[in-house]
Amino acid sequence: CFRIAKAQTLIALCGTVPGYWFTVALIDIIGRFTIQLVGFIMMTIFMFALAFPYHHWTMKENRIGFLVMYSLTFFFANFGPNSTTFIVPAEIFPARLRSTCHGISAAAGKAGAIVGAFGFLYAAQNSDPSKTDPGYPPGFGVKNSLITLGCINFLGALLTLLVPEPKGKSLEELTGENEIEEDGAAVEHQTNRTVPV
Repeated sequence: CFRIAKAQTLIALCGTVPGYWFTVALIDIIGRFTIQLVGFIMMTIFMFALAFPYHHWTMKENRIGFLVMYSLTFFFANFGPNSTTFIVPAEIFPARLRSTCHGISAAAGKAGAIVGAFGFLYAAQNSDPSKTDPGYPPGFGVKNSLITLGCINFLGALLTLLVPEPKGKSLEELTGENEIEEDGAAVEHQTNRTVPV
């Protein structure tokens, strides 16, 4: 239990926390879209790099390499979608719907995190019932679980292509509210004009 806690602390210190720092430092320079896209692509690469040669990483002499690669997936998760999926929804929705839509987005993200965390625990169990952890049903193994996560990350990268880049734009400009107000003002101006007799 102590070794697991030690490994998780190392991952957090080397991957998770620096990922957030990089996001804070670069988000207004390279933009939300780029950070999210690069994050998903790099997580896809690292998941597949861990999954396909999985038996290589399980050998005792390669465990440090596995830890480094796994830490990099956490780095790019936080220098990527873990940060941008909180920021972008607060910027791209129209003002009258912004808080509601941001809340729905956040709730969907939390639900996804719960499904991912618990789902991975179950899915990563060995397919041989005698080798599963106590209390868990057989799963389809760590290797196949990592491949599945890599595919989900790739899908995230594709869906990111549909997200607008809010960097350097006002909230009104992003949502098109200025155009609506200008069109409304133009209509009102036309209506108030007097027609000469």
